This record gives sequence, C-alpha cells and structure tokens, in this order.
Amino acid sequence: MDDSNIFDKVHEIDLKKTMETSYIDYAMSVIASRALPDVRDGLKPVQRRILYAMIELNNGPDKPHRKCARIVGDTMGKYHPHGDSSIYGALVNLAQEWSTRYPLVDGHGNFGSVDGDGAAAMRYTEARLSKISMEMLADINKNTVDFAPNFDETEKEPLVLPARYPNLLVNGTQGIAVGMATNIPPHNLREVIDGVVKIIDNQVEEDRDTEIEELLEIIKGPDFPTGATILGRRGIESAYRTGRGKIKVRAVTNIEPMANGKQRIIVSELPYMVNKARLIEKIAELVKDKKIDGITDLRDESDRSGMRICIELRRDVNANVLLNQLFKHTQLQDSFGVIMLALHNNEPKIMNLQQMLMYYLEHQKDVVTRRTRYELNKAQERAHILQGLLIAQDHIDEVIKIIRGAANIAAAKAELMERFGLTDVQAQAIVDMRLRALNGLEREKLEKEYKELLERIKALEEILADEKVLLGVIKEEILLVKDKFGDERRTSIGFDVDDISIEDMIPKENTVITMTKLGYIKRMTEDNFKAQNRGGKGIKGMQTLNEDFIEKMFMTSTHNFIMFFTSKGRVYGLKAYEIPESGRTARGTAIVNLLQLMPDEKITAVIDVDGYRENGVLFMATKKGLVKKTVVTEYRNIRKNGLAAIALRDDDELIEVKFIEEPTDIFLVTKMGQCIRFEKEDVRRTGRVSMGVLGIHLSEEDEVVAMQTRQQGEELLIVSEKGMGKRTMMDEFKTQKRGGKGVICYKILDKTGYVVGAKAVEEEDEVMMITTDGVIIRTEVNQISMLGRNTSGVKVMSVKDDTAVASITRVLKEEPEDEAENETIIEEE
Repeated sequence: MDDSNIFDKVHEIDLKKTMETSYIDYAMSVIASRALPDVRDGLKPVQRRILYAMIELNNGPDKPHRKCARIVGDTMGKYHPHGDSSIYGALVNLAQEWSTRYPLVDGHGNFGSVDGDGAAAMRYTEARLSKISMEMLADINKNTVDFAPNFDETEKEPLVLPARYPNLLVNGTQGIAVGMATNIPPHNLREVIDGVVKIIDNQVEEDRDTEIEELLEIIKGPDFPTGATILGRRGIESAYRTGRGKIKVRAVTNIEPMANGKQRIIVSELPYMVNKARLIEKIAELVKDKKIDGITDLRDESDRSGMRICIELRRDVNANVLLNQLFKHTQLQDSFGVIMLALHNNEPKIMNLQQMLMYYLEHQKDVVTRRTRYELNKAQERAHILQGLLIAQDHIDEVIKIIRGAANIAAAKAELMERFGLTDVQAQAIVDMRLRALNGLEREKLEKEYKELLERIKALEEILADEKVLLGVIKEEILLVKDKFGDERRTSIGFDVDDISIEDMIPKENTVITMTKLGYIKRMTEDNFKAQNRGGKGIKGMQTLNEDFIEKMFMTSTHNFIMFFTSKGRVYGLKAYEIPESGRTARGTAIVNLLQLMPDEKITAVIDVDGYRENGVLFMATKKGLVKKTVVTEYRNIRKNGLAAIALRDDDELIEVKFIEEPTDIFLVTKMGQCIRFEKEDVRRTGRVSMGVLGIHLSEEDEVVAMQTRQQGEELLIVSEKGMGKRTMMDEFKTQKRGGKGVICYKILDKTGYVVGAKAVEEEDEVMMITTDGVIIRTEVNQISMLGRNTSGVKVMSVKDDTAVASITRVLKEEPEDEAENETIIEEE
C-alpha cells in the first residue's frame, strides 16, 4: 500500500456552512474582544490591558516615565497577542488631550498634534499612568474584579477594571465592530458624577428609580476636549433618551474689525475630531475653486496659548454671510452621530443615559461589596491572631514555660493549643512572637489595635448588611473623585435656529441691553445699577475700546423681539435671549457676530416690540428732518439678511424709531436747540420702503438729535454735550403743522455745547447719562431744574474736558400690579 495516499485524503465540507461559522466566530470575537467598550469601565480590551500592564510595571504617576516600547512590549507579551502598532496607537490616544477628555496616560515626548501629525516612534516616547487613571485601577488587588488566564495561561488579567468614576460617559469612545458601531461622546466629570449621585440619593432617600428627565437637568450634554459649541438640545435629548442622536457642533468664531476697515474671522475652538491642517487646506481649496469669494488671507496663528485660525476678508464682504458659507462647506460645523452601544454581560446593547449610569452603579455595588468582604476577611484574620497574642500576654509565664519545655516547635504548638484552646494560626503567631512583645507598651499597642479592628469589622459588616450604607460609601468615594479631578465645561450649548423648543427653556425676566458706538452689544441683569445724586461722577458702565462708548441702553424681557434699524434704512431682528449675557464691565459681543450687517452699515435705532401688535405703528425720524409712519405688521417677516425699513437719501440717516399705539403728538429736537411739535395723524401712513415726509425744516448745519412723543411724559428733559440740562413743560410748545421750523427749546452757549439728546419725563422718573468714555450716572429727574424754553439749564453731570455726554436714557418706575416691589424699566432710545 502506498503511504502517500494517507496525506492525499480529501475532506468534503460544505463551504457555505464553514464560511458562516467561521465568519460568525470572527464577528463575535471583534464585537466582544476588540472594538466595543464594556459598560462598566468604558474600556476596550486593548486599553484595559495597557493600563493593567502599566500598573504591573509600577508605572504610576508618582514614578518616572517609562519607555513606551517597554509598556507596549509588556502588554503584547503578557496580555494582548496582536500587533505592536495597534497597542501603541491605543496608548497614544489615551495620552492625547485633544482626543481624550481626561487623559488616562501621561505622555512624555512627541504624541502627535491636533493637525493630525502622528506620534514619534515608541522607542523615543515615554509614558506613565495619569493621576485619574489610578482611580480606574483603585483597589484592583483587593479581589474587586474577576481575573481570567491570559492567552497562554501564564498570567492572569482583569476582565474589567474597578473604575471609581463612569469612564464610558466621561471619556467617551469610538469603535467599529462587525455589523455595528459605537460612538459615545465625552462628558464633563462633575456632571456625570452628579448624575450618579442623584440616582443614589433617590434610592437611599425615597426608595425609587431615577427618571431620565432628572438626569437631563444635571447632565447638560457632551463636553468635548476641544471645546466648540453644540447647537441646540434636540440631538442631545434624542441621544440620551434613545441611545441614538445627531449633535451639531460648531467652531467658536469671532468677527473682529481690523485697522483698515476690513474684518477678520478668528477661529479659537474646533469641533471634536476635526483636523486643523486639513480644515485650512479645505478652506484654501474652496477659495481656489471660487466656491467661496472674499477671503484675502488665511493663517494658522496657533501657539502654546491656544488655537487661532485667522481668516482675513475683503473690505466689501459681509463677514456673517461668508462665515455661514464656511459652516456649510467645511468642518467648521460638523455633526457628531451618537450611538451609545456598549457591552453588558458581554452582549452588545444600545443604552440610554439612565441605563448606562444604572449599569455603572451596579458595577460599583459589586466592586465595593467584594472589596468590603476582602477587607473584612483580612480584619477578621488579624483580629483572630491578636486574640491569641492577648491570651498569651495574659499567661506569659506559663506560655514561656511550655515553649521552653517542648522538644520542638510542633510539640510547643500542640501543647499551647490544648492548654489555652487556641487555633493553629494563633499558636503559630505565639511561637513566632519576639521577646520585645513582652513589655507593657507592646501590650497596650495590641489592645488598641484589637479594639480598632473590632470597630472596623462592625463597620464593614454594616456595609454588607445594608445596601443603603453601601450606596453611601459609593457616593462618598465618587464625590472625592469629583472634587479632585472635576473641572469646568469646555463645550458651550448654544441655540439652533431649527430647534423650536429652545425658547421654552429660557426664563422670562427683565434684562438690560446696552450697545456701543462701535457696535458691541450685551445683555445684563437689571440690578447692576443703583441711583446716585445729580452732579455725581457715575459708575463705570463697561470696558470700552479707544473712542468707543455706550450709545444705546434699554430694558426689555428676554423673550421680546428686538428690532435693529440701521443707518442704511434696513431693519434686522433678534430675540433678546439671543444676545449673549455679560457682566457690567464686560465689553460685550460685536453686533456683526449676531446680525448679517452689510459693509459700512451701522445700527442707529434699536426698539423692542412685545410681539407684533396689530394696531401699532412704527414712527421714524431721520437726521435730515424726515418722518415716516408705517404699520408694524409690515415688518413681520424679517429675514436673516434684514429687510428694507425706509428709503434714504445718500447723506441722510435714520436716528430714531418709536412704537406707537395711541394718538399722540410728536416732538423733534435738533442739535442747535430747535423743537417742533405736531400731531401723529399729521403724517400719513406709508409703505415699508417709502421715504416719508418732512417733519421739520432745518437750518444749514443743523440736524435732528431726538424724537419723543407726548404720551411718554409731561416734561421734556434736554441735555447738552458739556453735562448741562433742564426740564421744560411740554405744554410750552405749541402744536404746529409738520414741516415748520419749530421754536427754540434750548439756548446754545460755549459752556453748554450742542444738544445731544432729549427725553420726555415725569417728576418721579430717573435718567441715565453716558459719557463718551463709558461712564454712567443715574440721577432722579426732580433734581434737575424746571426752566423755560429759551434757557441753558444747570449742571447735571461732571464731564471732563476731553469727554462729552454721549446719550441719555430714561428710567421709569412702573406701578406694580401683583408684585411686591417696583420694577425698573429703561425706555428704549
């Protein structure tokens, strides 16, 4: 018989079946042992093995850095039989602060950059565990987690880490398995721990489960290591409730004016996982292909202090429009598709926020229970030995006699056990005892240690007996982690124009809005200003740039609609809450960041409309004396890029707009001290884009500085550049037909300067005055003298030689309806 036939035997197999079983085995291996994190510690096997290999190497944060090649070698040789490059890649990722929110590895050397540069070879770099990763490994030697044999059964490796904080949510993860993927964003440590504490408190205090709504109030949303802004909450809510959602993330940008009248866009934070170098290349490509027009220069000015991409624009370009194009075509705006998939009991499962935290808490209960049992056993063993030693101390002479008389140690132990009823362990401890243990001091030490051990045993038994005590221990330990490693949020949560529910989340409250000459706007709480006496110096209202000053100030409600009328006769709209809130001395945000203003367009009038009331009209006045009356409903649909509000001649400007509902008289006050009074009905209604009619006939060089209505007050307060002012009764002005020259209302002298503003006031009102260097004074109207039409007034505010009063604003007290206290309302300019 030919021996070769033995090896030529053909096994017939079903290829379909073989492929199916082999592929399923492969798929399950990838799912369970490679690509997906465990819900308990949030780590994939390679990451867990790296951290465990490092702790085994004694490579903690208090020890020197070790070569990465050594760490990778140990991980590969002992626990992870795969390629060294995959292990090093995972190690690098754990050390990059722009990839991992709270890095688990402290790297030393070149670990790559946010521009996508790779790390140096592992023979050059060094690493050690970071401080927070010690919380992941805490108590691992106290039988807290299960260990299993490694690939060649020469070592044991942990199946999960004890994880003192919810690492899966805190650091997030990405992974592509077979037929499924996970993408969990990083979160803020403080918020996630507060969420776990909420679950514990509800279980301990009220014996109930926690609703997902309660967690949504605490955990605001993802917190990316690179900062940026999340648009709206809809995607976050969807992800937290269902385990899937799409979160829009936008770069933090600011439009800055440049010296030569041009503007530049500064990018200071990018969305998570966006490669900066590739982004800049993409913008350059769009400019080259003429898809985006108007960028004159593009620079990366990032340095140690932070990221800064500078995009300079042509003078005639609308910065907001161009920025929106960049958001559309580049990764300056990106979306993060959340898939909260993790392994629970070694099975992949999509979980919502509440499930993730509950599974983590179950893991912590298990870890703390096992640790407590371990410590209890150790304490009981030690207490047992101490008991024996104390018995020996009580009968020391007899013990010595037995040991001296015994033939060998075994015989001595046997006799001791028989005489004093000791166990083998206690007898061994006695024969091992040194002579120095015979002095009184040693006895005291033994008694003290025994007493402390009994107390410790009691405390440990309480933890094991009562789950609420156990939860209290977990809460205490997790709060320590929060205090030690918690930090502020880096990612802010902004508004999304498509997100309708956002308005319902903004509380309705009074707010002061100020705007400067150069167009910086901000929103403040109303309690920032207190009244002062007439003639005072005022308080600093804001930090202004050179030659900038507050020009407009008014009070409104956060939900009111604000209209911005510009020098070019256009109108833009914003909800008050869309204006960023700032402190009293902060400069605010440049209005060009909020409105799509055209080049050289300046805001000249700001009014606040509480909804669009059908019977109201907008009454407008221009610098050259034209007036116009248009129904407010014509301005209902203000587009993002504005709406034509009035037709203007080239040399004219819109200076004032009033919202009027009742019949009233209109007052126009000019720079040279002239005033005209005419009825509102004297001006016929015209359409939105009309020019209007003549309100006052001006002399050469004169211009209108204020428009007020009779219904706003009994008296007209007029203030001039040099801080002089007076009140005059409105009835001193006769009603005329519009288009006349008016009558004198203020005597212009060298000591007064020109008129800067006029306000209709009542006796009990207060006014705020703002100087060109940003100083504000608030004073009561009744402290300002009442004088006739042809007078100059009294000193109302101390003004330095090189400054002047810029504008005045009326503050009026409203009678409370149901409120206990008066509300203060600042009338719009």
